[in-house]
Amino acid sequence: MELSKGAKKAISMLEEAGFEAFAVGGCVRDFLLGKKPTDFDITTSAKPEETKAVFKNEHVIETGIKHGTVTVLMAGEPLEITTFRIDKNYSDNRRPKEVEFTKNLREDLSRRDFTVNALAFNEKTGVVDLFGGVFDLEHGIIRAVGNPEKRFNEDALRIMRALRFASVLGFEIEEKTAAAIRENAALLKKISAERVFSELSKLLCGNSAAKIIFEHPAPFFEVIPELSVLKGFDQHHFRHNKDAFEHSLTVLENVPPEKNLRLSALFHDIAKPLCQSFDESGTAHYYGHAQKSAEIAETVLKRLKADSETIKTVSELIRHHEDRFEPTKKAVKRLLGKTSPEFFENLLCLMEADEMGKKEEFRLDKSVFSKFRRLAAEIIEKKECFSLKNLEISGTDLISAGFEPGPEMGKILENLLEKVIEGEIQNEKEALLSFAKGTAL
Repeated sequence: MELSKGAKKAISMLEEAGFEAFAVGGCVRDFLLGKKPTDFDITTSAKPEETKAVFKNEHVIETGIKHGTVTVLMAGEPLEITTFRIDKNYSDNRRPKEVEFTKNLREDLSRRDFTVNALAFNEKTGVVDLFGGVFDLEHGIIRAVGNPEKRFNEDALRIMRALRFASVLGFEIEEKTAAAIRENAALLKKISAERVFSELSKLLCGNSAAKIIFEHPAPFFEVIPELSVLKGFDQHHFRHNKDAFEHSLTVLENVPPEKNLRLSALFHDIAKPLCQSFDESGTAHYYGHAQKSAEIAETVLKRLKADSETIKTVSELIRHHEDRFEPTKKAVKRLLGKTSPEFFENLLCLMEADEMGKKEEFRLDKSVFSKFRRLAAEIIEKKECFSLKNLEISGTDLISAGFEPGPEMGKILENLLEKVIEGEIQNEKEALLSFAKGTAL
């Protein structure tokens, strides 16, 4: 393993002062997975005050000195250096009330969450693997260190972390660890919404997100109880052969791994059970479910303390995912004008993935979506007019031409834009002014 310049120097300085020191956790895991570590944490037998003394000539920040952590700036790199410790008396299912410093590396590694994160390394010793982390990495397993019940009761956020690692790494969750996740899922209610949403967002962008949610639904139903009604919900429609939960996960699996798209896929049909009605043939219909699903998604995301931009984007994608329009330049221009090229592409991704969740014989042909994309690309490349921003006339121009400022001016501009899109007027200033004056007469 190649340590960063800062980590190598810090470990060397601690060892020269007579202490043990190791790179620990994610950096070792990532290296063994063939990835280049992006940050290095260090664990040491030196107590916090001893660590500060070793680095007295460096910039030291007392990040969490009560729990044994200081941050040292080495070669421009911030390094968290933490004393070997034993965590004691967890009272809030999140953080220890107190810690006990130790000189024993095993005791320090034994308090960590998963075997793949309980790995240490320095250049003298090599990889220290006391709990089978290397085996689990090689075999694609997420396993709690020691008793999983204890690990999750100590810190319930570890439930989401286990699911996130499994999703992102494409690993399976070991049987006892999985059982403990099911049995302790309710503990997630004690964790701050911000921390849960942070883990959920990373999890959803993993390649195995749909698989993990399907195999381990309990934590997700605790965090988002609105999802639970989708499981086993028969859609009673000839286009569907999956229940609403499986359908949503299929859609999630088929959109790109981007947070807002994955959230939109997860929530896009969340209101279907509330909107179900039947016709005389026994076929179910879901009138208004897109709007209602958008409202529920907005409520859930606010509860999870998502940022306002995420809430707005996700709810709008869901609100429009059932829209139907022709693959013509006029239709594409109108939609681009109401939204943005980025939103348009994301909406196409969601719609296309929604088709993948239906029976194959009833899916809209992929060529339709390809045509939408070609048209949008051509419009943008040729700088064709599709919004007021592209219109070669502004309110200022109209005022200069003698028009009175006010609400009517906005209507005039919108009318001009529509005429340009319809091809009735050229997007040229003189032509637009002439038409505006003629209309106002």
